[in-house]
Amino acid sequence: MTGAQTALVAMVVLPATVGGALALLRPHRAAAPIALVTSGLATALALGTALTRPAVSYPFIVGADFALDVDALAALIVPMITTVTFFVLVFSAGNIRESQGRFHGLMLIFSAAALVTATAASIPALLFAWEVMGATSYALIGFWWREPRRVSAGLTAFLTTRTADLGLYVAAGAALAGGTGMALADLPAAQGSWRHVAAAGIVVAALGKAAQLPFSFWLSGAMKGPSPVSALLHSAAMVAMGGYLLLRVEPLLASTAWAGPLTAWVGVSTAVLMGIVALAQRELKQLLAASTAAQLGFVVLAAGVGTVSGGAAHLVAHAWVKALLFLAAGAWLTALGTEEFTKLRGVARRWPVVGVAASVAALALAGVAPLSLWATKEAVLTAALETSPWLYAAGLLAAALSAAYAGKALWAIWRRDSHAGVRVDGANEVSAWEQAPLVMLALGAAVLGVLALPPIGGLLADAVGGHGEVPTVELAVSAVIAVVVVLLMLRLRAPAPRWALGWLGLEAAAQGVVVRPSLTLARTLARFDDHVLDRAVNALAGTALVLARVAARVDDLVVDRVVNALAGAALVLARVAARVDDVVVDRAVASVAGRVRRLGHLARAPQTGAIHQYFLQTVAFLAAGAVVWSVYSVMG
Repeated sequence: MTGAQTALVAMVVLPATVGGALALLRPHRAAAPIALVTSGLATALALGTALTRPAVSYPFIVGADFALDVDALAALIVPMITTVTFFVLVFSAGNIRESQGRFHGLMLIFSAAALVTATAASIPALLFAWEVMGATSYALIGFWWREPRRVSAGLTAFLTTRTADLGLYVAAGAALAGGTGMALADLPAAQGSWRHVAAAGIVVAALGKAAQLPFSFWLSGAMKGPSPVSALLHSAAMVAMGGYLLLRVEPLLASTAWAGPLTAWVGVSTAVLMGIVALAQRELKQLLAASTAAQLGFVVLAAGVGTVSGGAAHLVAHAWVKALLFLAAGAWLTALGTEEFTKLRGVARRWPVVGVAASVAALALAGVAPLSLWATKEAVLTAALETSPWLYAAGLLAAALSAAYAGKALWAIWRRDSHAGVRVDGANEVSAWEQAPLVMLALGAAVLGVLALPPIGGLLADAVGGHGEVPTVELAVSAVIAVVVVLLMLRLRAPAPRWALGWLGLEAAAQGVVVRPSLTLARTLARFDDHVLDRAVNALAGTALVLARVAARVDDLVVDRVVNALAGAALVLARVAARVDDVVVDRAVASVAGRVRRLGHLARAPQTGAIHQYFLQTVAFLAAGAVVWSVYSVMG
């Protein structure tokens, strides 16, 4: 294994191992420093692997290796994950004051799963990371487990994404059936309809993780988790990885006639509708959650129209922007105990460092030039225009909505007539640990638009695939729209469509279409189990018990008696045989032996050893023989 390959493995194993140790051992004071050092080392390793681009592969099953590969796309995303994770953990060091070992351990495991997802080159590696990421998100969203509503929110997110995750298993089966193996790069070559099945499975799984329609509602409940969790979850980890997966398999989408257009329209529809939902929200974190789904809609749109470079640039820039906004919201929530817009008025003036940093991110989210998302959004919209003017028009509407809800947030945090009250426990200070990462994230939110502008945009397009340079006219139009909409939001009261406040009723629809029917079916099956299966099993068990008792009785009264009788008869026969042996056989043997012994004595009598006696015996024998012959002759 080369040094670069070792760095790749260490980049994943180090945070996973340290995170597991922290989660199990749960140190308190040492947790944050250990997590920061680990995250810093992982960031250094990520930068190194991005430069060297190593790949490793380990045997898993026949035809499917556990493969990791830092290609051009992963080289852009991996440093984003580790860097954003580091800044979030710096913020957490000053924001999370309970169960620090468990929190920082889970966050490190979460980031390690995201790193494996970003570098996965085969379905087994992707599935492994996908599962760990989902399970860890459940634990993090429900981190304050003593509050049932938070645990319920984590469970909702977990079950919703798990339902969509089944698509990956379908894709894995289709890949094997298609005869191409389970390498992601080989999926477009799957035979026949299996390619379409694999594409459908991956699209469903990715849309679920990325909170795209109709799965978007789970993000609302996920806001009940700690703010650092929301920051990482929505920026560089699970939600972002859903969009990233679609960028990764863009060749598979392009190999079908339907997957690309479907993905594009789902993405732009989510961007528009979730933009309206964000505009309707009355709490900052809920607005940011809806905006996450909307912004990931642009990434999904990019995958659908084939501009991987534009989608990747938007994903990276959005990660820095959204991490900053969620951390700022978390700082204000900790200080004031609320995230309602009516009680956040003027908070940017009260904490100017947090306020200015959040404003930079909000203006970037709005698409104001020259901040990051201005250029990255337009890179996606330019590719959409080349595909369909209707896609472009819908995307432009979504961009205008981004400016509208960003302007709504800016209006709330800078308005002078603040009614926010200081918490009675006096915990109204934003520590230096919380402020420092916001400044660094603000720098990224300001400048990362260069990923979509010449010359870097062209180089990125050549490396990962894209549509080249963004026309200056379209950039100017987008910038003007963003500025106009933001100014209108600052001057006028932002519209808040009540029909969108409840996230379009998606959760209620899921409850009615999926949850309630599933629960009804489960109750019906449970009742069938109780009243039919259990009774049948009990009846069979009773019958078996009766038969066992009958068999036992037969054994006792018949089999045992027969066996005992046979044993008695055998014993009698054995005694008779023993008596016959003693009285008859032994005596006969002794008699024969005695006679043989006497004959032996008689036979030994002539054997004296004297030669003259042997001579006389011979003469006597011959004489006797002569007499017998003579008698025989006379009588004959």
